[in-house]
Parts: sequence; C-alpha cells; structure tokens
Amino acid sequence: MRIFPVLLLPVALSGLVLGETRTMTLTQAAELALQQNPDLTLARLDEQKAAQAVREARDPFWPQVVAGSGLAYTNGYPMSIEGSGPSIFQVSARQFVFNRAQTLAVAQARENARAAGVRTGEARDDAAFRVADLFLTAERCARASRVARTQVENLEKVLNSVRIRVSEGHELPIEERRAELNLARARQRAAALEADQEFAERSLATVLGFSAEDRVRAAEQNHAFPLPESEEAAVDAALSSSKESRRLESAMQVKTLEIRQHRAARLPRLDLVAQYGMFSKFNNYEDFFRKFQRNNGQIGVSIQVPVLPGPGIGARVAQAEAGLARLRAELQAARNRIELDTRRSYQMVHQSEMARQVARLDLDLAREQVSLLLARMEEGRASLQQVEEARFSENEKWIAFYEAQAAADRAKLELLLRTGTLVSALR
Repeated sequence: MRIFPVLLLPVALSGLVLGETRTMTLTQAAELALQQNPDLTLARLDEQKAAQAVREARDPFWPQVVAGSGLAYTNGYPMSIEGSGPSIFQVSARQFVFNRAQTLAVAQARENARAAGVRTGEARDDAAFRVADLFLTAERCARASRVARTQVENLEKVLNSVRIRVSEGHELPIEERRAELNLARARQRAAALEADQEFAERSLATVLGFSAEDRVRAAEQNHAFPLPESEEAAVDAALSSSKESRRLESAMQVKTLEIRQHRAARLPRLDLVAQYGMFSKFNNYEDFFRKFQRNNGQIGVSIQVPVLPGPGIGARVAQAEAGLARLRAELQAARNRIELDTRRSYQMVHQSEMARQVARLDLDLAREQVSLLLARMEEGRASLQQVEEARFSENEKWIAFYEAQAAADRAKLELLLRTGTLVSALR
C-alpha cells in the first residue's frame, strides 16, 4: 500500500503538463499572432539579417586598421615580411575612396533590406489570415458540435419512442433498426465534429506561438468586416497594396543595380592606404643601407585601372539583363492575376452572402415547422417521434447555416487579404 502513492505520482505529474485552454476573441487572437507567430518571428529575423548585410557592404568604406608586429631575426639582407620590413611594431590601414562596384553593392543590400521588410509584411498578412481562418473553423466546429450533441439527444428520444411503439405493435421492427442507425450516425458525426474542433483549437494555439498541447477556444461572436465600396475599388486597393508586386519591383531594382555593378568593373578603383613601422636596430639595416631610421610611415593612394577586364563582364551583364526581363514578365503576370483573383473574391463575397441568406431562410422554415408540430402534438394530431424528427431537421439546418456563415466570413477575409486591409480590419 505504500507503493500506491508512488505509482500515482507519474499520473499526477502528467496531469500537470497537460495543455492549457484559453478563450479568446478574434481581435485578441490576431493581436497575439502579430506578436509571437513563429513564421512572422522568422521573417523579422530575416529582416534584421538583411539590415546587417547593409552594414557589411559598407564596411570597406570605413578605415580598416590592423596593428601587430613583424619582429624577426635577420641573417643577411633585411628582407620584407608580408610586404614590409621586419619591425617591432607596425600599423596598416586601408579604406575604399572610390569603388563604384562596391557602392552599387551597398545599394543592392539596401534594396534587399527593403524587400525583406516587404516579406515581413507578407508574413504578417499570412499570419493574420491563418489565425482568422482557424478561428472561424474552431468557432464553426464548436457550434456544430453543440448542435450535433442535441441531435443525439433528440434521436435517443426518437429511438425510445419507436421501441415503445414496436413493443405495442404500432410499428414494424425495421423502424427500430432505422432509428438505431440514425442514432449511430448522429453519434459518429458528433464525435467527428468534436475531433475537428480539437484539431482546429490546437492548430490555432500553435499559430499563436503556444504549445501543441494547448488549445485556444474561439469566443463566439458576430463578425463585421469592413469591405470595399465597389469591385473597382477593391481591384485598385489590391494592385496598390500588393506586397507581391512590391517584392518583384524590389527584385527588379536589385537586378538593375547588379547590371550597373558588373559594368562598373571596367572603372578604376581608388583606395586610401597608410602604414607605420617601428624598426629594430638589430636587423642588419646599417650593413646594407647608408642611413637607418627607426620610425617609418607611409600614406598614399592605391589606383587600379582595369586594362583588359575580359569577356566575363559582358556575360554577367547579359545574364542579369535576362533575369531583369524575366522579372518584368513575372510582375505583369502577377498584376493580371491579382486583378482577376480580387474580382473573383469580390464576387465570392456576394455569392456566399446570398448562400447565407438562403440557409437562414431554410432554418427559419424548419423552426416554424417544429413550432407547428408542437402545436399539433398538444392537440393530439402529431406524435413525439414526428416532433423529434422535425427538431433533428432543424438542427441540420442550424449546422448548414453555421457552415454558410463561416464560408461568408472566410470569403470576406480573403477579399481583405487581397486588398491589404486584413490586419487593420481584425484590429
């Protein structure tokens, strides 16, 4: 009996590490995703990396100073060590003064940093849409699961009623088996909806930066998303705010700078160089030179002029020009696709809204049918089985209405994503 608490200890500890369930509104989930979404975090890190690449490209234009010693034992003529005479202490400095190719490389790095910022914006929009989509899915599954459990309860009542009528000889035994089949189907559907709800809530938790053991439950609410006034307004907003177009335009600018950089390889280079060395008296200088000076310095300019750069520059320029032409074609295709997709999304919003209205009318009709059968049952003109079957049909209409409502909201989210106003709408 003393071992029994020890055996229960792992079970108790496993209960402590189970995930936490958090209930959030869509606005709260979107704000949290913008702070700690994993994909968005990675995009921000890439943006920081691109910003540091600009500093790296500018580095040669800053003085590069190296201090050290070239101290060495000399036997015979004092030869140079790495281009300088043997010295107790030496300092060398180098800096780009005019290097057109490197200047254009700095411009490319800045443009790449700007493109990284655009990619971060894309990741932010994608994270917001992913969170909103999972939120709507979790919300729909929760509502449908609740209705499915009500269906199971109604069909259990129908089965009990059918069994009584079969035992009294008012129904055939096949009706009991049919009622059992309907109940089994309803239980299977309820279990599937509960599993879908759990998966959606866990997926929402991971997108928000939580553990896969956690769950984020959607607080049920009515969503009102601001939409563009017209289809043309939606297309204009999508084309002006498209991050894909901006990313391709940035890539074109980088290619243009690359072409100029390759052509700049034919230009001369101008570097500032300086060095200082403190020589030792024990390196045989007095034996080979008329005058020995211990402190020595030099400052000047290194000029390099390409005389025969070779055919590689022309080949690299041609390759970059081909890449630029490809990017132009991709940009044109992207703008056409953006316009078509935006028009389609705008039409889908209206179609899904019409489908939601039809589902609502169908639901209202089913509810009126239940009320009518309840009134007839009080008068003795309808049975409990008929009422429960009508309630089952009403629950089916509720599930269809929830699905149509979620589809309408999802269509609005897709339109807002294409017009670049999704994040502001969710806030």
